[in-house]
Amino acid sequence: MLFEDLSLSKSIQRAVFEEGYTEPTPIQEQAIPLILAGNDLIGCAQTGTGKTAAFAIPIIHQLHRIVGSSKKPKQIRALVITPTRELAVQIGQSFDTYAKYTNLTQLTIFGGVSQNPQVDELKKGIDILIATPGRLLDLHKQGFVNLDHLHTLVLDEADQMLDMGFVNDVKKIVKLTPKNRQTLFFSATMPIAIRELAEMFLTDPETVTVSPVSSTAEKVEQRIYFVEKGEKRNLLYSLLHNENLTDVLVFARTKHGADNIVKALRKKNVAAEAIHGDKSQSARQRVLDAFKNKEIGVLIATDIAARGIDIDQLPYVINFDLPNIPETYVHRIGRTGRAGNGGIAISFCGKDEHGYWKDIQRLIKVDVKTITDHPYQWHSGSLEQTESKPKNNNRSGKSTKSRKSDASKKNKKRWY
Repeated sequence: MLFEDLSLSKSIQRAVFEEGYTEPTPIQEQAIPLILAGNDLIGCAQTGTGKTAAFAIPIIHQLHRIVGSSKKPKQIRALVITPTRELAVQIGQSFDTYAKYTNLTQLTIFGGVSQNPQVDELKKGIDILIATPGRLLDLHKQGFVNLDHLHTLVLDEADQMLDMGFVNDVKKIVKLTPKNRQTLFFSATMPIAIRELAEMFLTDPETVTVSPVSSTAEKVEQRIYFVEKGEKRNLLYSLLHNENLTDVLVFARTKHGADNIVKALRKKNVAAEAIHGDKSQSARQRVLDAFKNKEIGVLIATDIAARGIDIDQLPYVINFDLPNIPETYVHRIGRTGRAGNGGIAISFCGKDEHGYWKDIQRLIKVDVKTITDHPYQWHSGSLEQTESKPKNNNRSGKSTKSRKSDASKKNKKRWY
């Protein structure tokens, strides 16, 4: 199938063609016709598969037909909610690109910066609003955001919305929108909690799943190092130095951990920076630009901040800390090996993370190469006594005892 076969307006086809798009990706090919038909949709696909275009292009097509060359004051007719500022900016740029030959206007709003320029643009009138939940609710409370004319609501990175504790904000936002809206959920992973939440907000949704979450990119070479927890920084430096690695994205579990990795690498004269939620918007953007421009060779990121990193040719991803959610591993290593390129994904596994690794193996069903030729290993990865999971191996971080005590409350009130 070609883009010209999707019955899109000539203005959009022209913009898409100028971007070098000729054939839609699988998620685009399946999702765009369903959205154009007015269906609610749950879309699940790995990073780098074109999810943003899958919802942006049909939204622009629909609104272009509705608004046309109307001289009436602009109203917010499409709203995209996303968890981070970086993602909001990227989505806004995509809408600008695909809508450049239409008269549609978009605005991207997020916290951490002055609201005054955003309010000024809202007062002028816009067609499409991309927002993080907190700033959206703040401006609505002040009377600057009116969603009464909304046609389409998009929840992007839905899994991270829940993991970041945005579920109550999402519910508040949904209540502000018309009941006859079209609702779209997009995410790289789609755990059961998201599907159950979707049932609350979507009406008879279609489901599109491309590259199931259990699958890892075929061209990504995966390696695992079993390493003493206190030696991870030494192993990281050893790999960077001895193998001359550059353009490396390193995942840390916490903001504090990311900062400490940076400090350790800088002591060894490695150009490294961290990106996480405690950084200001300007600082995060500065670091991202420096990484993309190859001014720094190593970027340390938490999972949340990494959702805003969009780099087509990223050769190396290193899991300094293993994620406690197996699907997150798939999403992380999907940052490399994109658009048909090859890539290498390296993971460090401490004794306390062995349960996480067993869960990941059960999900991906791939024989990952174990690297034993290094001085920091703790075992071969097969000792029986290490196969028990860490006590907090769950989404909430609670112990098994806590989960049991919560079981009696489950029927009274579900967290999602």
